[in-house]
Amino acid sequence: MTTEPRDNLDFIRQEVEKDNASGRYGGRVHTRFPPEPNGYLHVGHAKAICLSFGVAAEYGGLCNLRFDDTNPTKEEQEYVDAIQDDVRWLGFDWGDRLFFASDFFQRLYDDAVRLVQKGVAYVDSQSPEEIRTNRGSLYVPGRDSPYRNRPVAENLELLERMRAGDFDEGACCLRARIDMAHPNMNMRDPIMYRIRKARHHRTGDTWCIYPMYDWAHGQCDSYEGITHSLCTLEFENHRPLYDWFIEQLGIHAPRQIEFARLQLTYTVLSKRKLLELVQDGTVDGWDDPRMPTLRGMRRRGYTPAAIRAFCDHIGIAKFDAIHDVALLEHFLREDLNRTSPRRMVVTDPVELVLTDWPAGKVDELDAVNNPEDPGAGTRKVPFTGRLFVERDDFRENAPRKWHRLAIGQEVRLRYGYYVTVREVEKDADGRIVQLRATHDPASRGGDSPDGRKVRGTIHWVSAEHAVDGELRLYDRLFAVEHPTRGVEGDGWKAHLAPDSLVVRRGAKLEPSLRDAEPGARFQFERVGYFVADLRDHGPGQPVFDRTVALKDSWARLEAKLADA
Repeated sequence: MTTEPRDNLDFIRQEVEKDNASGRYGGRVHTRFPPEPNGYLHVGHAKAICLSFGVAAEYGGLCNLRFDDTNPTKEEQEYVDAIQDDVRWLGFDWGDRLFFASDFFQRLYDDAVRLVQKGVAYVDSQSPEEIRTNRGSLYVPGRDSPYRNRPVAENLELLERMRAGDFDEGACCLRARIDMAHPNMNMRDPIMYRIRKARHHRTGDTWCIYPMYDWAHGQCDSYEGITHSLCTLEFENHRPLYDWFIEQLGIHAPRQIEFARLQLTYTVLSKRKLLELVQDGTVDGWDDPRMPTLRGMRRRGYTPAAIRAFCDHIGIAKFDAIHDVALLEHFLREDLNRTSPRRMVVTDPVELVLTDWPAGKVDELDAVNNPEDPGAGTRKVPFTGRLFVERDDFRENAPRKWHRLAIGQEVRLRYGYYVTVREVEKDADGRIVQLRATHDPASRGGDSPDGRKVRGTIHWVSAEHAVDGELRLYDRLFAVEHPTRGVEGDGWKAHLAPDSLVVRRGAKLEPSLRDAEPGARFQFERVGYFVADLRDHGPGQPVFDRTVALKDSWARLEAKLADA
């Protein structure tokens, strides 16, 4: 085991190694990931998951999954199930260490009673508005509650009556008795318990008072034996309060270390705002492929490996920073390029007829499944005299340096033959409906025996064997880099991109895609990376979602950084 902390580590791992070297926890490392079950996990949570589970694994420790389910009005079993599924999908497992704050409700209540008995907690009968007003501000000290000096016996009786349901919501609450003039607002007699006559998703109607997050969080870490409580920066000012509660109770003291949360351009990572998008129908649920939720990214075809690699690359910082989403897309392309089978799909088809092709002849051509993976082998692709090609691959009046289809210009069909368009057929509106071409029979497989060079290569699908499918071309949900910056209220919604989803029906797919399983990922050559939709794809209804375009926007990002 390392006895001196290494310098080439992020600051959290350096602190863990210092603790191990000093014997602070006997060399033990025990972390936790503590989501609130009031929504689905998003990519920001992925950073916290990778950190907490990663640190535990690196030092031979343990990591718990604990749901901080202290607010019954916003929590649902649906979220509990989804969070567990998403953490596993990301590649992590908590073993038998699944906990809920609600597991400790009785213990938390008993500890609250201990603080009342000690004289450092009291029942306050002010209204919520009075408590808020008397709390003061950063520049004005708070005012003591007129109930702050109630006798211990009276406080114990009132707390018991709160627990029994004798009071209405808002009639009273339990507060810690610390310092109403403290410069840290969190230390100004914070509320520990409030009355909520709501059914809890796990405890039912057993409780009508529920612990505040700040009262439950630190103690739950302690009860579970956590050594290193890794939190995002917004909890830094709450740490003195957690430490105060632990000290007053005289129980095991975890060490809290804060880090900067993940923020991305063109993205909103507020669960409240994401919930609004779901509720107002802007997106089609939490798993909409445009959503930054892990469920949405999963449906869109993101891989756990790409997300983990991105989180590892950006590292851990002490100061908030916004990362370009192009960097995440770069890691996604890197992983998909290595692992995705290639297929040919024509998104906007126009018919290409080979006038010199023998009637009834079907060629079975060998197509490479993945040039990055020799072990992926090849597949057979049917080739006939009637093909579909991309409408944009033909120009009737081609510009200079045009290397695709044009009258009299030879082009290579991927894995197939050299072809030359000779004439076009148009409908009454002047729209091209058919290209007529000839082919070079000696160029089968895409090579010419006489060594002549053909610069353009395009993809195609046999018209007789094509499978009709639907392509959903997803893009970034927001049109500006920082959707919430400098806006008030719902102003951030004005930055929603109008073309974040374009649906292409009538796409022509190569026949091997007919039997693709939901969730199967592919590179559609020259089009992008796609995934068979987890919800809507099925037999007789091929639906593929675009995960990310082929164009490497990371190169554009590097150029932008170089210019800055």
